[in-house]
Amino acid sequence: MMKKTFTNVLWSSLVLFSLQTVLAGQEEDVIRNLEEYQVIWNSPSKDCSGSMPIGNGDIGLNVWMEENGDLSFYIGKTDSWGDNGRLLKVGKVRVSFTPTPLVQGDSFRQTLALENGEIVIEIAEESGDITGLSKTVLRIWVDANHPVIHVSAKSHKPFTATAQIELWRNEPYELPSIEVSDVHLDRSKPDQKHAPTIVEPDTILKNQPDRIGWYHHNKKSVGPELTMRIQGLSDYKIVDPLLHRTFGGIIKSKNGRRVDDLTLTTTKGTEQRFDICVLTVHPSSPAQWLEAMNTKINEVENVPFEQRRQEHLRWWQNFWNRSWIVAKSNSQAEATSIKPAEQSAAVEDDAFIVSRAYTLQRFIDACAGRGVYPIKFNGSIFTVPNAGSPGDADYRLWGPGYWWQNTRLPYISMCMSGDFDLMRPLFRMYGEDIFELSKYRTRHYFGHEGVYFPECMYFWGAVFSDTYGWEPFDERKDKLQTSGWHKWEWVSGPELVCLMLDYYEYTEDESFLRDRILPVAKEVMLFFEKYYQTGPDGKLVMHPSQAVETWWECTNPMPEVAGLRAMTHRVLELPERLITDKERTYWQSANKKLPDIPTREEEGVRMLAPAEKFAQKINIENPELYAVYPFRQIAIGKPNIELGIEALKHRWDKGNFGWRQDDIFMAYLGLTDQARDYLVGRAKNKHKGSRFPAFWGPNYDWVPDQDHGSVLMKAFQSMLMQTDGRKIYLLPAWPRDWDADFKLHAPYKTIIQGQVRNGEVKELEVTPKARLSDIEVTRGATQ
Repeated sequence: MMKKTFTNVLWSSLVLFSLQTVLAGQEEDVIRNLEEYQVIWNSPSKDCSGSMPIGNGDIGLNVWMEENGDLSFYIGKTDSWGDNGRLLKVGKVRVSFTPTPLVQGDSFRQTLALENGEIVIEIAEESGDITGLSKTVLRIWVDANHPVIHVSAKSHKPFTATAQIELWRNEPYELPSIEVSDVHLDRSKPDQKHAPTIVEPDTILKNQPDRIGWYHHNKKSVGPELTMRIQGLSDYKIVDPLLHRTFGGIIKSKNGRRVDDLTLTTTKGTEQRFDICVLTVHPSSPAQWLEAMNTKINEVENVPFEQRRQEHLRWWQNFWNRSWIVAKSNSQAEATSIKPAEQSAAVEDDAFIVSRAYTLQRFIDACAGRGVYPIKFNGSIFTVPNAGSPGDADYRLWGPGYWWQNTRLPYISMCMSGDFDLMRPLFRMYGEDIFELSKYRTRHYFGHEGVYFPECMYFWGAVFSDTYGWEPFDERKDKLQTSGWHKWEWVSGPELVCLMLDYYEYTEDESFLRDRILPVAKEVMLFFEKYYQTGPDGKLVMHPSQAVETWWECTNPMPEVAGLRAMTHRVLELPERLITDKERTYWQSANKKLPDIPTREEEGVRMLAPAEKFAQKINIENPELYAVYPFRQIAIGKPNIELGIEALKHRWDKGNFGWRQDDIFMAYLGLTDQARDYLVGRAKNKHKGSRFPAFWGPNYDWVPDQDHGSVLMKAFQSMLMQTDGRKIYLLPAWPRDWDADFKLHAPYKTIIQGQVRNGEVKELEVTPKARLSDIEVTRGATQ
């Protein structure tokens, strides 16, 4: 067994390195807080279940050191779509050392150094004169500004390093498990053998000079043409997003010597480094991809390595300085001196556990949130083979598609944390890439204006094959999807617009408002006006409809009603200079057509309802509480909050894991004790098969489950701060026995920084200062 101790000299050297890379003053405080949340392991891992995540926003790694001293990592990427529309791993790399740095009796420390966006592995001889130097130090990081992975090793004794490409897609094979959103799923044919999904192999680059590499090239495309044709969208011409997509990597080393097409080794020395450039090009031939790869490598190498390193560190310093929440218990009974440790350690401070979970989930979002496509809720780019799963590292339960209700959740906390750059992939896909197609679909299916975004879509805009059904468009009377799970669920449009309006309010980006938000909002509203009739009172009668996936037979469902009311009110509240008189007149007219927020009565008590009329309960969501969140029609500072409190009390389904949002509802209703209990339970509910403390799941989705951690982030923020227009509420559901240091963003380019001590706000700093008058310290209930 490796010893669990570690020399003070080594720990001091790591801290010293961290301090040398930070800025003075306030940023030193940020790094000091991060050091408490660093994940530190005192032993290597048996396999990929013991991997740590690292990434640059587009390229992500699952990294682990094995017990034999080999370093292994899977490489994921946000745009590495295979020819079946599945988001594949780019590959896997193993780095070994001669002599091995890890022998019996050595001390081992692996640290996720959050402040630097890197993993540091230190191995020291337990005995002998180290004189302040560790035996071996490894650093693994993905350049925040370039598509390059760096693996460096340094030792006081000479050694050689060898990098090997380890691929598993070596020959064509049939996918052993078909998931819900896989293109070829057809439930009408139980054996699913009518159209097998064939996974094509990767290609190894041959005879590369002093380097090795590989790529995956989609020589065919399975999905876009098929789905567009069956769904009646063939006349809307798109460039096939899968055909001729090529992605892969090239491994280089300054001291590298190619052993064979899979192996690169170095000459002996005390310092070694491998650089792995990872690139996707679409469309391209393999030759074009290689040419683009060479161009990219030359472009990167023209920037001195140390300059790239400093710019990488600066990106992460700026990221962490955007915002933070650092909470600890102020109770003498619970207060402990917490040090970074394994998740299995006996850590009793609930506030610390939640804070660490929040920080680590935000880190994971940053590692995967700046790519071309939105974060995949079912695993992001950090999937690995899991015990009991039917597939390899490419497998993810529920498959490659995007469910709006799942996909939105990683984004709902990003405005308050100031991570606006991470939101753009979501807005780009829904608000730009598939927007015109969605308008075309509305006209083609229903013969009227407007836009709706189906709940379940591939990234090119078509509905899942099995969801839409296999009967061709021209042969069916009902042009909508056959699946009843979200056949008349239209809430994605209002939710998207409200999330975009949040982005505008926080950033005051007027060009984004004018060019993107208002056009999308207008088309969303037009869809509801044209698709539904008005009743005798002049208000829309939304039937047929459903309340998300739970109530299948509805009239005027809460999510759509609350969403449209929130959307229209917020557009009408825009300054006069930002919308024309004609636009304002339109939105005033549309607002008059909206039904009232639906309510129901139980045992003489009035409360929010899933819809004006609702029946046939199928799923376990609580759509009646969408008026509380995300649409904030019933919340702190607004009338009738008791309707939300009673609805929560009488909800049909309860839970605090996966995509369930009870924690958020509780925070927005000011129910402090309930929100706390649910949030702490959520933070402790990690995936038991993963070593990393913020890999959640599988819950309803897959590992690591991004919805679970995303709800945690939003609930934690909302307990501390909520906003409504210009109003800022502090401590609306914050436990009095939790102290906190915080920095959060609010609408109108506002930054709120301060402390909470024994239930009181201290050291409050508001930028700009004029916004101080908009702050109200409020207290929710403790029930």
